Amino acid sequence: MTHLTKIAVLAAAGAVLAAPLAAQDYSWKPDRPINIIVPWSAGGSTDQVTRVVAPILEEALGTEIVVVNQPGASGSTGTKAALDAPRDGYTWTANAIANNATYSVTGLIENTSINDYEIYLHVANVPLVSVNADAPYKDFPELLDAMASESVTVGTAGVNSSGGMALAAIKESAEGDLSGARMIAYDGGNPAVIAAASGEVVATTQLAVEQTEMIRAGRLRPLAVLSDTPLVVEGIDPVPPITQFMPDFEVAADYFGVFIPKGAPQEVYDTVNQVWQDKVMTSEALQTYATDRGAVFAPSFGKEAFDRAMPVVIAEACARVTRGEAVVDPSEIGITCPAE
Repeated sequence: MTHLTKIAVLAAAGAVLAAPLAAQDYSWKPDRPINIIVPWSAGGSTDQVTRVVAPILEEALGTEIVVVNQPGASGSTGTKAALDAPRDGYTWTANAIANNATYSVTGLIENTSINDYEIYLHVANVPLVSVNADAPYKDFPELLDAMASESVTVGTAGVNSSGGMALAAIKESAEGDLSGARMIAYDGGNPAVIAAASGEVVATTQLAVEQTEMIRAGRLRPLAVLSDTPLVVEGIDPVPPITQFMPDFEVAADYFGVFIPKGAPQEVYDTVNQVWQDKVMTSEALQTYATDRGAVFAPSFGKEAFDRAMPVVIAEACARVTRGEAVVDPSEIGITCPAE
């Protein structure tokens, strides 16, 4: 069974394994709008999927869900704003779970960990290596050769973004020195992808969901997907997996979701748990988004979401240590790195 197939199977099983919640009126009835802070610019992966999920939550809860873009510092600015807001259930945040769980490790937000949130996951995303359509590199090995011998600019949303972590992982896994790969950071995945499509940078390693439209438009040429199976999306030729070129490359699912800081009344979490099971885990709109954009429909909440998230959280936190990017030992936030 392939890695992405395993994710899809887990997603299907989640609807069966999640503890059943009684069909009843929701215990929490919000009396004003709920803000979901997206700590990246509009149009990126987190923004896209949050704007798909928001109307589902809005209808179920009977109140307006306001998506607020607050980018900066690899997503830490908006995330800290959510953590600093009153813990009354009316300010949430959205992101890749590995980001929220490791901001403390990189020193971007002090004294925070995955345990600060109730977790509601919806899709798993995969990074994609693409180049500007006019770039001379026709396949992934050619791009790697160029990164080893010349300067190649790579647009990402910063070191703590999915694209930044993907580029770092590629450098680690390469047999030779890829010091020519020079990361240019933007305030979100969408600006980074636009920069690659316009030729401002040569390449991008942002998520597939952020790149599919530019690929369909012929402005980006995908070379490899960070998966162990090809990326198959309607309207795009299958993209080869990175394991075809780097057999030992470690692939980990990048789970995205909505996170509610702990400390709100329990009825807030009980209600969102039920809404997640009743509405999000069965959402055709979310499934369509995932299929169209190259993501995996994988909603979960509670312990199941925590258990799914921890492998990528551990992998990213410990990779920060290996790359010398950690200013706080992961053990200080409850993460034990495997022995070398």
